[in-house]
Amino acid sequence: MTSARDPALAPLARALAAESAESADPVLLYVEGPAGAGKTRLLQALAGLPEAADAVGVWWRCGADGGRPEEGAIRQEPLLLLVDDAHRADEDERRRLRRALERLKPGSVAAVAYRPEELSVPGLPLGGPAVAYPARSTVLRHRLAPWDEERVRRAAVEMLGDRCTPEAVSGLHRRTGGSPRVVLDLLAALREQRPAFAGTAAEVDAAGPPVRLAELVLSRTHALAPAVRPVVWAAAVLDEPVGRDELLAVSGLGSVAGSDALSSALRGAALAELGEDRYGFAVPLAASAVRDGVPGPVRQALHGRAAEALSRRQPAAWAAAAAHHRAAGDIRKWLRAVERAAGSAAASGRHQQAITLLERTLAAPGLPPQARARLAPLLASSAVTGLRSDQTVEVLTQIVQDTALPVAVRGELRLDLGLMLCNQMGRQAEGWQELELAAAELREVRPGLAARAMSALAMPYWPSNSIDVHRAWLVRAAAAADASGEEVMRAAVLANQVGLAMSDADPEAWDLVERLPTDSTDPACLQQAARGLCNAADSAVWLGFYERADDLLAEGRTLAARSGAPYTEQTALGTQLLQRWWTGRWTGLAKQCEDFVEATADMPFLASDACVVRGLLAVAQAEWGEATFWLSQRGALETESLPVPLAATVAGAMIRLALARQEVAAAAEQARTAWTAVTDKGVWAWAAELVPWAVEALARAEDAATAEAMVRDLSRGLAGRDAPAAEAALVWSRAVLAETQASASGGPSDLLRAAETYREAAAAYAALSRPYSQALASESAARCVLGADSGAGPAAGTAETGAASPPDEDRAAAASAITELELCIQRYTDLGASWDTARTRALLRTRKPARKGRPPGRPSHADELSPREAEVAQLAASGLTNREIAATLHLSPRTVEQHIAHAMRKTGAISRRDLTRHRPGGSP
Repeated sequence: MTSARDPALAPLARALAAESAESADPVLLYVEGPAGAGKTRLLQALAGLPEAADAVGVWWRCGADGGRPEEGAIRQEPLLLLVDDAHRADEDERRRLRRALERLKPGSVAAVAYRPEELSVPGLPLGGPAVAYPARSTVLRHRLAPWDEERVRRAAVEMLGDRCTPEAVSGLHRRTGGSPRVVLDLLAALREQRPAFAGTAAEVDAAGPPVRLAELVLSRTHALAPAVRPVVWAAAVLDEPVGRDELLAVSGLGSVAGSDALSSALRGAALAELGEDRYGFAVPLAASAVRDGVPGPVRQALHGRAAEALSRRQPAAWAAAAAHHRAAGDIRKWLRAVERAAGSAAASGRHQQAITLLERTLAAPGLPPQARARLAPLLASSAVTGLRSDQTVEVLTQIVQDTALPVAVRGELRLDLGLMLCNQMGRQAEGWQELELAAAELREVRPGLAARAMSALAMPYWPSNSIDVHRAWLVRAAAAADASGEEVMRAAVLANQVGLAMSDADPEAWDLVERLPTDSTDPACLQQAARGLCNAADSAVWLGFYERADDLLAEGRTLAARSGAPYTEQTALGTQLLQRWWTGRWTGLAKQCEDFVEATADMPFLASDACVVRGLLAVAQAEWGEATFWLSQRGALETESLPVPLAATVAGAMIRLALARQEVAAAAEQARTAWTAVTDKGVWAWAAELVPWAVEALARAEDAATAEAMVRDLSRGLAGRDAPAAEAALVWSRAVLAETQASASGGPSDLLRAAETYREAAAAYAALSRPYSQALASESAARCVLGADSGAGPAAGTAETGAASPPDEDRAAAASAITELELCIQRYTDLGASWDTARTRALLRTRKPARKGRPPGRPSHADELSPREAEVAQLAASGLTNREIAATLHLSPRTVEQHIAHAMRKTGAISRRDLTRHRPGGSP
């Protein structure tokens, strides 16, 4: 809608505001715009200007009974003449209007609105001859432009709230051409539809033309001579702006008759010239109104000619041609065009387009078996490489049950179905079964594809099978690939050999990476090389080779983009999120994770890395409710279905949360279950993010034997492996054992030895550039030193009572530990780890207790939060319970309750969550 202060009205407003009407030149504004562009609203805005209050406003509605003003009315001064629908004026009315404009007096203003497409003489709103405007008058023209997408979005919000997705808004803008009236009419129809509008693009695409638009375009078409209408029908069937020759070919009128018909359609405003040699409907939605009114046989013939015309384009528009062939009733040509369209789309990397077309085609009833056998493998291969697979899985699951399919075709489909179930859907048990069946079905008829299935079974990420099973499948896959003689299958097996060796921390894995065919000229081989590089990068991140992972990711993503492998590109993005978490690049990371999850909403398994990273951030930031939500994959996947390293990481975080809540028995049980999954798999490097927390849980649960066995088994499992992150975690775990044993029965010297082991772990993490893990280990080292100095456990003192002063000879060690804690606080603060910051400050406060009383000049905090109240308020606002805050800060739950009450009173917050939005005094 037009603003009351539309810039086009400025000259008119100045004329109306002139102090002396006699000194102001008259101003005439022509307002030009197609039907529904907002011309009348602009005139109403002009009439409502404050500057127009003293003018004599006169409306003139052309072509309407009683719409003409009396002669005396238009002679008044100063005059504000508002002329609407000038295109409807007959010759007599145009003559009278021309005379009124020629006699405009100083200080008067006129605005004349019209539809340019319906003028009797194109370009002349008042026809001929030219108007003799007053000598000193200002004459302007304002062309109303369609709404842009942002303006359409605002209109959608005004009428429908926030229901419209960005894709739906884009659809609204595209289908309406930005015509304001059509936008509002369509939004009104969507608002009233049942079932209620859910805000999707599909609903927008399915909506029919609004009544006003349909009546307008149909009346214009009907007003044309019967011989002219086929050119309008052809434009409706093509449903896109097209050139003259193509439009006439589809109309069937021939060159001469067709040209005349097109000219007539343009003069009658049934069609519009949309660019150089481009003709169609100004509002795309109008095409469906015309198309639906064309008799069936005539419409089928038009579709047939449209399909042939699109097939002759360079390059051929096979997808659109296929739709026209189907509408024409030619099933054979439809299926052939679908096959060509899908093949072309897949070859150029447009896998999603191929998937959508093939899914829709294969779901059609009565599809011939031969066509199904040709099209289904195209769908499967695109879906494995592309990003969307939920509907494809359903389609392929039904197709592979067809016993009439040739064995080779069924085996190929089963292979791709298994890959999708494992890699994209997270349904590994079903996927494993399909891959085993595919390997058996293809072994004799397609040994190369059999090798691909076997190599997929060699990938160790999934639970349930030990690494020895995967190694056995890899041996079989390599033999089958060599027997097939197919370079693509050799590349596929090599990519998975890299994945297996890297996961197992085999020092020779890096040599295998160098053998990937990154310089191949075959796009299929490049896709496998890209997959191998990205899988190697993922393994490198889990192992702790972060700089190497950067190089692998850069090369892998480049190859994936060049060879058309979007799924591989997306897996690389998930790996980058993990890498940013471990290397401490947390700024904006939470938002990146959430955006990635939203972008992969149809494939929750692809989003699993992002969910885990977002959950780990929430743990560190004291958002424990959020942490559980994200770590549990938002309920979209079971933790048991995650790849083993991710599941182990989730388990480590959940154990840590349970320990923080003093739920030691539950933490120990989780530790046993998670450790069993890792040991059953036999990939010891994947224990890195689990083992320190699992050892602590078992040790605190007085199951030291199992905790010691964990450390011992991990040490043996890492022998001969190149896994720096796991080696650092092993040192950390030894420190945890030493601390718990010293706290239980040892003395200060045992705690000091534990502290030294923690420092070894911190140094190992520092060498890996993992600042968060380094800070956690350093904090633990300082805690042990302070515990040894106080002669008690690590939590011997509290902020309220303080701790015993250390002996003189240990002051240096205590001072060093305090400095270490202060450095940890700084690291945590820099990272944004608010929970860890609060916990470490609480520990530091036990060694630097508050003085009794209040020194002169020190604030009493009567009206502002004390440091401790602010600390408690921050944790409460993050979602922690009183008990969790008490455990973090070494306070009693009662003390925490009092601090929260004081904070809410001072800030004016009405709830715990509200504390984060308020400053002292209640200002938000």
